[in-house]
Amino acid sequence: MPTHEEQSLWKGTPSQWLNLWPFVWSLLGAAVIIVASILLMMPLLLVALIFPIVYSLWKVLVVRNRIYELTTERLRVQTGVFNHELDEIELYRVKDTLILRAWWERMANLGSIRLETSDRTQPVLMMPGIPKGQEVREMLRTQVEIQRDRKRVRELDVDDAGDGMLI
Repeated sequence: MPTHEEQSLWKGTPSQWLNLWPFVWSLLGAAVIIVASILLMMPLLLVALIFPIVYSLWKVLVVRNRIYELTTERLRVQTGVFNHELDEIELYRVKDTLILRAWWERMANLGSIRLETSDRTQPVLMMPGIPKGQEVREMLRTQVEIQRDRKRVRELDVDDAGDGMLI
């Protein structure tokens, strides 16, 4: 019987482009604090700049610490800045994949990948802002089919009426 060793095929994080609006709001907040400090002649008010700075740094860390790893057998999702959580989805459990690309994602060569699975902890997994998202989705789709063939797994869908099946 041939041995099958699991190999890592792709590992990545979402793009920091996901933080565009939080960064814009932080800049606007910082500008308001600076203008208020000047107009009110209260230099001590500049201490409040710590809030938009900390908020922006937190958003960067949250995105940076969401790590996806596609292996030959599963998709691992690690999240958390201080406390890490690791969830895995066996690839043969993936039912469907969808790539979503807003106009700004297309300009930055990003894509958001949506997976529908039969996994209990992650029935729907959204992977937002993935660099080269279309390529990652194709790699994922290919590995899903390989794992289904290897494990001899097929999807069985029953419609709402219960009288039709698709194998």
